[in-house]
Amino acid sequence: MIKGMAISGHLLQQDNFITSAHKAIDFIRSTLFKNNRLLATYKDGNAHLMAYLDDYVFLIDAILESLQASWRNRDIEFAIQLADIVMQHFYDEQNGGFYFTANDHESLILRPKPLMDEAIPAGNGIAAYALNRLGHLIGEQRYIDATEKTLHYAWRSIAEIPHAHAALLFSLDEALKPPTIVIIRGEKSEIKQWQQTCNKDYQLNQLVFAIPDSVTQLPGLLQDKQATQTSCAYFCSGTSCKPLITDIKALRNSFNE
Repeated sequence: MIKGMAISGHLLQQDNFITSAHKAIDFIRSTLFKNNRLLATYKDGNAHLMAYLDDYVFLIDAILESLQASWRNRDIEFAIQLADIVMQHFYDEQNGGFYFTANDHESLILRPKPLMDEAIPAGNGIAAYALNRLGHLIGEQRYIDATEKTLHYAWRSIAEIPHAHAALLFSLDEALKPPTIVIIRGEKSEIKQWQQTCNKDYQLNQLVFAIPDSVTQLPGLLQDKQATQTSCAYFCSGTSCKPLITDIKALRNSFNE
């Protein structure tokens, strides 16, 4: 739901959708995130039950979409916090892949690693997809390595029934060819035009973040992408970036190179 509102607000320029996405994220952070862990349900003022893999990774994916609609530092910090919890409590470091339940969940007969899509995409597919994107955005190699190891773990299952692993195939595609990431910096009203230029032709494997120059503290490699005296853009493939772009026409041309 959050992801859909963020995408709609981002591409259709509907501020009410973006506001709704922000409210949903803020509600989850204030009500369903307790003692550095995510909770799964909320009813009648009561939040309880340990969240599962899907709850964490779908939320990370949604936050990355919301950040493209409107940047908020607290959201990227929340996404990183969630990702670190996933790595600590759900990731199988020895074999690769992510368990459906946390390592401190109640003891179960079976602790599965969901690979095949069902009514919703598989948790491992979205985990690999979202962590790979977040890893390239902030330069966190642990997330990128976890994606690669998860794809290795899932490969036999993917090869046997590829049509049942759409989410993991999306992850594989971006692991082989890292997403294009554009970081736009400058005055808030001006960078909106730059962002619209980037989004004129929507590309699935393209992420565009417009970060106002008033934001000075950023996580990871984003800290190196500071504003200059005029609007500028950092055009990157994964963590490798082209020379700084300071002209909107040059930014347009970058998409055709």
